[in-house]
Amino acid sequence: MGQTVIEKILAAHSRDEIAPGKIIWLGIDVRTARDFAGASVVKNFRRAFPGAKVDDPKKTFFTFDCNAPANTIAYAQNQQACRVFAREQGIRVYDVDWGIGSHVLLEEGLALPGATVVGTDSHLNVLGAVGAFGQGMGDVDIAYVFRTGRTWFEVPPTMKVVLHGRYEFPTTAKDLTLAVVGRLGARGALGRAVEVTGSAADALDLAGRITLASMATEMGAIIAFLPPSDEAMEFARAASGRDDLAYPVPDPDAAYEETVELDVTGLRPKISAPPNPENVHDVADLEGEPVQTIVVGSCTNGRYEDIRLVAEILKGKRVAPGVVLKVSPATRRAWGRLLKEGWLEVLYDAGAVVSHPACAGCAEGQIGMTGEGEVQLSTGNRNFPGKQGKGPTYLCSPATAAASALTGTITSPERL
Repeated sequence: MGQTVIEKILAAHSRDEIAPGKIIWLGIDVRTARDFAGASVVKNFRRAFPGAKVDDPKKTFFTFDCNAPANTIAYAQNQQACRVFAREQGIRVYDVDWGIGSHVLLEEGLALPGATVVGTDSHLNVLGAVGAFGQGMGDVDIAYVFRTGRTWFEVPPTMKVVLHGRYEFPTTAKDLTLAVVGRLGARGALGRAVEVTGSAADALDLAGRITLASMATEMGAIIAFLPPSDEAMEFARAASGRDDLAYPVPDPDAAYEETVELDVTGLRPKISAPPNPENVHDVADLEGEPVQTIVVGSCTNGRYEDIRLVAEILKGKRVAPGVVLKVSPATRRAWGRLLKEGWLEVLYDAGAVVSHPACAGCAEGQIGMTGEGEVQLSTGNRNFPGKQGKGPTYLCSPATAAASALTGTITSPERL
């Protein structure tokens, strides 16, 4: 019997039998810890392996993005503990000026097709957008991987999601993603790897693939893999300087635990209402709800393409009175490109608050949180109570965020 994408990646990094339910020893190509839980990784490493060195400093990294730069003493202490350990071990730190760690790994050519990557980030599965296996783990597990370069892992079953049809702008990849989340729910892909295929998946650009892969967590999935594309491969080659990369693809006779098919022809813009991401509706059905805060960014929609779209919609216009629009690019590279091409000036002229690259509001960072009763739209991936403050949060696309910023109420970009 043939192998699925995740089974092929795991087989290339383990000597054990690869089959769903089997527990294997898995070699890890890239080992990371972010400022959230990074200090705990260091503490556990020192406790378990006193005086020891990490397995391979060139494969080991810290990324600071949850609270960057630190605005609490606790986070400042955590980050500094990681820096001290990194100096001792010869580890590279992507510090508070770099942006969201998973995106930095992509841009720096560290997370490549077919690679295994672990870290203290529950959305590290965003790396499935380029055919890499990314997995968030606890601080004890990551400390062990730092020391040994491997970890145990249970091979998950694989399900297939087939996206038929096509849709037109202003429906975007985020709307497609929310439609899939609404279809599967929070447990529809629980404990599984997901291969997303079909004409609608094939048509996604790299930024759209990142958006869809980043919300695998909200479907309960281990990871979501997107089909290979010329753009994704060219991005990986350029980032790494390597021409020998191979994108993992499933065998024709690979076995899937379940296949779910969804026709997205004519899909309309979607929005996820409180209290969870699976509470998905057409934006048009919730129009008119007053909005006080709008946040554009996160690992789901903080790419250059996402923020440029918001700027294009707002160009020559102003954010509605009483609305605060906050924008935070995912990485320094995205921030710099937006700056040099004039899109940040467009946002400034429209009345937006533009912040430095980081996880920002999604992780209680620098862009601000909500107070009780303050309604927020976010292009992030989670809207659980308290996640971004005490106010209710709706998840939406950058296009919906921009349209709503102009009116001060939930507004479908179809009206633009």
